[in-house]
Amino acid sequence: MIAEIAALWRKYDYVFLRGLKGTLWLALITLFFGTVLGMIVALMRMSKNRVIQFVVNIYIEVLRGTPILLQLYFFWLVLPKVSPIVLSDTACIIIALIVNSSSYISEIIRAGVQAVDKGQTEAAKSLGMSPALTLRYIILPQAVKNILPALGNQFILTVKETSLASVFFVGELMTAYKSVQSATFLSVSSLTIAGIIYLIVTSTLSRVVGLCEKRLSVSS
Repeated sequence: MIAEIAALWRKYDYVFLRGLKGTLWLALITLFFGTVLGMIVALMRMSKNRVIQFVVNIYIEVLRGTPILLQLYFFWLVLPKVSPIVLSDTACIIIALIVNSSSYISEIIRAGVQAVDKGQTEAAKSLGMSPALTLRYIILPQAVKNILPALGNQFILTVKETSLASVFFVGELMTAYKSVQSATFLSVSSLTIAGIIYLIVTSTLSRVVGLCEKRLSVSS
């Protein structure tokens, strides 16, 4: 078994590494734009306008209350029909991942902001600072220490969630597994290699996030 896996890796390592590159690219794109959208959603949820709060709450509940695979299928089927521009399958899946990720990241940001002592806001208000300036210069810099470790964990989760994109042959690691499996009919060995790669990547990222948490706790 081990010899078979080693031989398979030597022959198809470039396929798996290309799939790994696709996985990391998908995860980075999802995290970046998911954070931007999540920030907007978080600010809307913290708005004093009840209508905005109601709409955002529904947005978050729907995304967090339904399976991500269902959402991928929904965006894959609906977006090409309603979009004014032509969208590829990959674009539809990326948008779906970003939207899904934004619902979780928005809660991370909201929790980080609300964890900042309210006295900071009151002090800024007494100095005549506007809510926008208070958020930018007082609240967010302090909230970052609470947000960054959670974002790191969200990135690790996103790396694993991108495996679902293989259903649509987007070009990540599980798609690479399917390609090798189809060419060799060695399902278990191909899957084992993909699993080992996932384990190495997520374990490494977990250690990096852990080190960041320690440094942030020391500096606080």
